[in-house]
Amino acid sequence: MSELDGRKQVILRAVVVEYVTTAEPIGSQILTEKYPLGVKSATVRNELAEMAELGFLEQPHTSAGRIPSDQGYRYFVDRLIVEGDPSARARETIREATQEGDALQTLLTDATRALSRLTHLLTAATTLRGADVTVRNVLLSAIGPTQALLVAVFGNGHIENRMIDCPPGLSLDDIGKANELLAKHVAGTSVTGLSRLKSPATDCPPNLDAMLAQIWPALRSMAKEYTRGQIVMEGEEYLFAQPEFRRDFDALNQLLDFLQDSGAVYDALTDSADQTQTVRIGRENRPEPMRSLSVVRHRFFVGENEAGTIALIGPTRMAYEAGIPLVSLTARAISDALSKYAL
Repeated sequence: MSELDGRKQVILRAVVVEYVTTAEPIGSQILTEKYPLGVKSATVRNELAEMAELGFLEQPHTSAGRIPSDQGYRYFVDRLIVEGDPSARARETIREATQEGDALQTLLTDATRALSRLTHLLTAATTLRGADVTVRNVLLSAIGPTQALLVAVFGNGHIENRMIDCPPGLSLDDIGKANELLAKHVAGTSVTGLSRLKSPATDCPPNLDAMLAQIWPALRSMAKEYTRGQIVMEGEEYLFAQPEFRRDFDALNQLLDFLQDSGAVYDALTDSADQTQTVRIGRENRPEPMRSLSVVRHRFFVGENEAGTIALIGPTRMAYEAGIPLVSLTARAISDALSKYAL
């Protein structure tokens, strides 16, 4: 990528800021009127033309002004961005959203919804496909004479549950003995170990054996479900409000079809380098339907262990200076909420 001199940097930043606000091509006249550039409109026009030749700007129509290219946004994010601190209202909104959820799924749903409403963009969160994550505890609870609820809590706060049919004659003492066996044979097991779990040899009465014969396959099913990874998304309706997509319904429909494939979206959001935070812009995204978008991602943790990713998804014309700090704030709040699961 070419280096820009000081004047071009100032002009590029002004173009990005104006285009993010207006969604209309930016000409030299508006830049000289709104920004203290210290040069005439003709000079700015020449600078815009030079930056277009270098690949930082594009001209959608011959008679129109310029808009940032993917390369222009990349230069802006890497070198020109001035991240602002989230407002007190935003901080309180994120704090409230990450304060109440005990289960990881609930926490992520509340957090992504809050972030989406603050930014008016699509948000998503994924949980890590972690075969090494351990089972924190497992509990069987009777909820009636014929059914019990089996709940497994994983080390990152993820919770899985299954309904179990109770054999006739099962007592609360039998439920207690089942929980003793679960504590002995399951708690502390890795997800990989859980997926291979076999029923231990016991001298339990027949009705409890019948119950255990349902519990072990249910636990293996939980492990299989967990290793798929989870994704939650909020704010798809905000895509309809973006001027880019109002002008191109084919692109919007293609994107909405892509978002229906949760596995493909999961892979797109988790395919990242080792950095805690990443920003992918336009054609840097591998899936074709996402190449009109930018994705700001930040990992969240349980203690020092990675647990998942929170992401802000919008057009390349997103407000990076406001969005990046909000994603970071949300990721930290999720990590703080999950700290109770750290061993």
